[in-house]
Amino acid sequence: MQLISLSFFDLGLAAIAVLALAGTAFAMRLGVTRTLLIAALRTTAQLALVGLVLEAVFAQRQLIWIALMAFVMLLLAGREAAARQKRPFAGGYGFAAGTASMFLSSFVTAVATLLIVIRVEPWYTPQYAIPLLGMLLGNTMTGIALAMDRLTQEVWRGATVIETRLALGATAAEAIADMRRDAMRAGMIPMLNAMAAAGIISLPGMMTGQILAGSPPWEAVKYQILIMFLIATGTGFGTLLAVSLGARRLFDDRHRLRLDRLRPV
Repeated sequence: MQLISLSFFDLGLAAIAVLALAGTAFAMRLGVTRTLLIAALRTTAQLALVGLVLEAVFAQRQLIWIALMAFVMLLLAGREAAARQKRPFAGGYGFAAGTASMFLSSFVTAVATLLIVIRVEPWYTPQYAIPLLGMLLGNTMTGIALAMDRLTQEVWRGATVIETRLALGATAAEAIADMRRDAMRAGMIPMLNAMAAAGIISLPGMMTGQILAGSPPWEAVKYQILIMFLIATGTGFGTLLAVSLGARRLFDDRHRLRLDRLRPV
């Protein structure tokens, strides 16, 4: 099956649908018209820029440029994960913890997959490395952002309970154990929902894209199963690591709760 190329006119027709939605939201006074239009413009600009960068990277096929792009993607993902928290850590700790967690989970998972599972030559071939890393980083970023936000808010609201447990002889880990578990579960819920709904309620994006591009459905299914397992692995371990680092930051060496390490809203 030959790939059907889209023209700018085709994209314009899709944009008209978004404008119609914005007009309807404005008429109903939903208060999201400006946000919707800005989001549409950002999507267009960001994807267009990424398309130009990928064209250049794919043409070069050099490890240094692929590594540089992966590093930039990691930093941006860490920034977004920290920015989505309502009560973030002070001093940029949330950014550092989130970035380190994504590096140790998503990067390790992606490289291991390229070397052991896909076995592409060379292993850093941008056609495989960049999309794979992008999907892992995007999903891990969401999980970490949700988990860290849940952790900091639960600790802020439950400070009295935590300090009472500490006064009764509990260690820092024991005093925060239930809140840490809740935060970890919160970060993994989107990934679990996506896995449960895949193929029955929705067709995942990568599988849909491959089918539209002309790949045989069964090949698209195999790649999607691989991606779902990798996303589960990267998101799960990234979330667990980020929450563990965040929980340690909330206490000092003497097991005292340190709410001053959170930025006030």
